[in-house]
Amino acid sequence: MAFVDFRNVWLAYNDELLAAGHYAVEDISLQVEEGEFIAIVGPSGCGKSTFMKLTTGLKMPSKGSITIGGRPVTGPLKISGMAFQAPSLLPWRTTVDNVLLPLEIVEPYRSSFKSRRKEYEARARELLKSVGLGGYEDKYPWQLSGGMQQRASICRALVHEPKMLLLDEPFGALDAFTREELWCALRDLHAAKRFNVILVTHDLRESVFLADTVYCMSRSPGRFVVKRDIDLPRPRDLEVTYTPEFTDIVHELRGHIGASRKPVGNPAAALPQ
Repeated sequence: MAFVDFRNVWLAYNDELLAAGHYAVEDISLQVEEGEFIAIVGPSGCGKSTFMKLTTGLKMPSKGSITIGGRPVTGPLKISGMAFQAPSLLPWRTTVDNVLLPLEIVEPYRSSFKSRRKEYEARARELLKSVGLGGYEDKYPWQLSGGMQQRASICRALVHEPKMLLLDEPFGALDAFTREELWCALRDLHAAKRFNVILVTHDLRESVFLADTVYCMSRSPGRFVVKRDIDLPRPRDLEVTYTPEFTDIVHELRGHIGASRKPVGNPAAALPQ
């Protein structure tokens, strides 16, 4: 059984749009195996963030079904963690206290947080150390660079040991060198923990470097039009991004995205299958 299973999912954002047949995403079907890393790419406004809301249970489909971890999705999931483009760390809390926040507010950790704080804090400090933030655990967000803040944000999303990590443009605001450093940090975390990852990104190099499978979405209403398995061997280091094999995949995906941006009605807009 797939860990994430979308079956013919359609979503309209309200009853009026549903009655008019105006959908944000339509006929979404995919199956993601346990431990798999997938990336979603597509033109702006195609429904990538809507797909994330469906995956987290923040939105229920208008039609179709979603099953995650063997259970139908009926509301917000507790087995997932999320990180966004903006780290959104609380400025009055230290780095380690920011990372601990989910354990303070999410059950079953919340009820035992006070009695097990030392254990949980040790977990958070180890996680921060694993992404290169050893020695910065007691610093405040304003004492960290943007890349450091994003590392802490990812640790916060993982501290409660979720089975699935959802990333919505997590590195988009960072410079190229910092972005590549965080690719490697995420690569190593995924290799060590083997949680599922769903990454939404506009960066095709990022998707090919990190993912096992890349899905391309069409322009709105969004649907998956291309599934591309990334057969580059793991573990991958940054040198692979300069190889012809890597570049060919990026160019192939860019062609799909370019085709999906063409206006409706243009005969050249037909996407390759």
